[in-house]
Amino acid sequence: MIAKQFLKWVASLFLIMFSHFAGAQNAAADAEVKAAFEDAKKVMQAGPAEIKMIDQAVLKLPAGQIYIPMPQAGRIMHAMGNSSDPSLLGAIFPEDGNWMIVARYQKSGYIKDDDAKEWNADDLLKSLQEGTEEGNKERRQRGIPEMQLVGWAEKPNYEAPTHRLVWSAITKDKLGSNDRQGVNYNTYALGREGYISMNLVTDLHDLPQQKSIAKNLLGQLQFSEGKRYSDFNISTDKVAEYGLAALVAGVAAKKLGLFAIIFAFFAKFAKLALLAVVGLGAMIGKLFGRKKAE
Repeated sequence: MIAKQFLKWVASLFLIMFSHFAGAQNAAADAEVKAAFEDAKKVMQAGPAEIKMIDQAVLKLPAGQIYIPMPQAGRIMHAMGNSSDPSLLGAIFPEDGNWMIVARYQKSGYIKDDDAKEWNADDLLKSLQEGTEEGNKERRQRGIPEMQLVGWAEKPNYEAPTHRLVWSAITKDKLGSNDRQGVNYNTYALGREGYISMNLVTDLHDLPQQKSIAKNLLGQLQFSEGKRYSDFNISTDKVAEYGLAALVAGVAAKKLGLFAIIFAFFAKFAKLALLAVVGLGAMIGKLFGRKKAE
């Protein structure tokens, strides 16, 4: 059965989304969100479960978490105001909580990790901030709040034996009066043909308690035989055009925009949760219904 707290979280998210639209657009947003979650209800998987990440890896999803695969996860992300992302694998929600994790696979080729030995966190932060400012141009055009990258919540840390990378950047609404800070807690697992990322979106205040969730999921992700980093064949395999640092300062800067509007929803979550449950709880309960245990 889907936990009631999860339904309340989704309900509050819907109400926040609706507040960004007016007049006739409200009905259109309502219909899109309803359709997206109605579709997701049919395919969502509740933990504990083994989730196949295309042909690359298997994720052991813990109890208390829900996985929504593609293309249903893509519909939900679009309903949140984000453009399509061909690298998207799925989305993970808690049955009880106010966070989400976005999972992707990028077929970049084998990423050499030599530069992790020499990178400078201050230089990486500066590059990431510059990329964020460049991305604000597109956000203005789309009517999405501009972002400001404040600093590190956790400096980039790469574990060479496991080929896993973790880093976290603090963000905020650049132009608004809201000073609440969000955080993207980014985890990566490198494979033979590319990498899988699982990025936690939450409030900075909640990060100390929730980052263990993301790290645990990263530890539960295992590449399949033949797809592991150690399976790389220098004679036949493609090597990525960029190194490990680009996953922090280059490629990542382009992806931060994905989370801008999501955190705008989270920033209002606490104030609107009660209203959301009263106004939309019945609708969400009807959408999801009850998931019988196998």
